[in-house]
Amino acid sequence: MADITKGVRAFTVGTVISRVFGLLRESVFAFLYGAGRSTDAFVAAFRIPNLLRDLFAETALSAAFVPILTAERQKSKEQQNLLASNVFNILLIVVGLIVALGIVLVPYLVKLIAFGFGDIPNKQALTASLAAIMFPFLLFVALAAWAMGYLNTEREFFFPSVAPAFFNIISIAIPLLSYTHFLRQGIDPIYAMAYGVLIGGLMQFLIQVPILFSKGFHYKLYVNFKDPSLHRILVLFVPVALGLAASRINVAVDTFLISFLEERSMTWLNYAFRIMHLPLGLFGIAVGTVALPTISKYVVEEKFDEAKSTFFDSLQLVFFLTITTSIILAFLSQPITRLIYERGRFTSFDTYATTQALILYIIGVPFIAGIRNVAAVFYAYRDAKTPMYASFISVGLHVIISLGFMRIIGFRAFPLATTIASFVNLAILMRKLPSKIGQFELSLLVDYFVRLVIAAIIAGFAAILLHRLLINFLDYSFATRIMNLGISGITASLVCYVVCLMLGVTEAKDYIRRLFRK
Repeated sequence: MADITKGVRAFTVGTVISRVFGLLRESVFAFLYGAGRSTDAFVAAFRIPNLLRDLFAETALSAAFVPILTAERQKSKEQQNLLASNVFNILLIVVGLIVALGIVLVPYLVKLIAFGFGDIPNKQALTASLAAIMFPFLLFVALAAWAMGYLNTEREFFFPSVAPAFFNIISIAIPLLSYTHFLRQGIDPIYAMAYGVLIGGLMQFLIQVPILFSKGFHYKLYVNFKDPSLHRILVLFVPVALGLAASRINVAVDTFLISFLEERSMTWLNYAFRIMHLPLGLFGIAVGTVALPTISKYVVEEKFDEAKSTFFDSLQLVFFLTITTSIILAFLSQPITRLIYERGRFTSFDTYATTQALILYIIGVPFIAGIRNVAAVFYAYRDAKTPMYASFISVGLHVIISLGFMRIIGFRAFPLATTIASFVNLAILMRKLPSKIGQFELSLLVDYFVRLVIAAIIAGFAAILLHRLLINFLDYSFATRIMNLGISGITASLVCYVVCLMLGVTEAKDYIRRLFRK
C-alpha cells in the first residue's frame, strides 16, 4: 500500500495558502459590496462560466486525463508529452469556441438561469454584462486544470494546489485598486470584481507553466482527434462530463429558483458555500486528488490488492479529516462568519442568514469528500458510468427537495438538499464498489464513521463553550477574535484526538503521525 499522506500534506499546505487568500477575497468582497442587487448579479454571472468549469476543468478533466496520462507515462516521457500537448491544443480549440459562443449568447443565458431578476430594473442587464467579461475565465481555468493533471502524474501536488492563490490575489488587488475609479466614472464598481476574476484566472494557469517545464514537459504543435489515447480519455470524459452536466444543471436550476426568493438569498448562499469549501478543499479534494494517480498506477500495473488497500486508507483518512473539522466548524460557524464577513456593508443580519446556510452545507462535507474518493476508484478502473448514474439520481433528489422546501424554509432548502443528495450519492457508490474491488466489511467503516462523529460533536461543544468563555476576558478587536477562534479550534482538535483514542479510533494516532512526519 502506498502512503499518500506526503502528497496530501503538500496539497493541503498549498490549498491552505489558496483558501486563506480565498477567504480574504470574500472578506474584501463583503466589505466593498455587502449583500444586494450588484452582488446577486455578480454571483449569478460568475455561475454561468462556472456551469461549464467542472466539465473542462478540475473534476472531469482530471478524472479522465490523469489515469490515461499515467499509463502513457509508464511507456515513455515522449508519449506522455505527445498526449499532453494534444489535449492542451484541443482544449484551446474546443473551449475557445465555447467561450466565444457563450459571450454571444450570454443575454439569453442570463434570462434562462436568473429569470426572477427580470422583476428588478437593470438587474438582468448587469448580470449579462458581468458574465460576458468573465466568460474567458473558463478557458484559463481549463488550461490550469490541464497543467494540474500533468503535474499530478509527476507526483507534484504543492504547486497546482497553490496556483489558485494567485487567482485570489489578483481578484483582491484589482477591486481594491479600482473601486474608487469606477465610482468616479459613474460605473458600478462590481465590474472590478469581474475583471479581477478574468485576469486572476489567467494568472492561475501561467504560474504553473515554469513548473511544467521543470518536470520535463515539452510542448508539441500536435492536434490529432483520432489519437487512440485521446479516445480513451474521451471514453472516461464523456460519462464524467454527463454526470457533472447533471450537477451543473442542478446549479442552474438552483440559481433560477433562488432568483425568486428574497433579495440577498443568492449572496448569503454564496458566502456560506465559500466557507464550506475550506475543509472540503483542504482535506476532501486533497486526498482524492492524491489518491487518483496512485490508485491508477496500481491498476495499470495490475496490483489490485494494493489499489484496494490504498483506497480504504485514503477513505478513512478523508473521513478522519473532514468529519472532525466540519463538525467543529459547524459549532463555531457564527463567530467564523462574523470574523470573515461582518464589516463595511455586511450586517449582523447577513451574518445570521449566512450562518444558517453554512451549518446545513457543512454537514454534507464528509459525504461530498467521500464521493470524490470513492469515484476515484471507478475512474482508475476506467468506469465513469457508475458515478454518472449516481450523480443523476442525486441531482434529481436535490431538485425535488429544493422545490419541496424552498417556500417553507426559503434559501435554507438549497444547502439542506445538497447535503441529503450527497449522502445518497455516496451510498449508491458504496453499494456498487464491490464490483470493482471485491467484498469488504461496510459495517466496520460505518462504525468508524459514527465514532468520529461522536468525538467531533464532543469537541465541537468544547470549542463553542471555550469561545464564549474567552469572550468575557478578551476585547472585541479583530486580532483577539482571531486568537479566540484559534485557541478554541486548537483546543477542540486536541479534545477530538483524545476522545478518538478513548473510543478506540486508533487510526487517529497513525494519521497524525504520518501527516506531520518529515
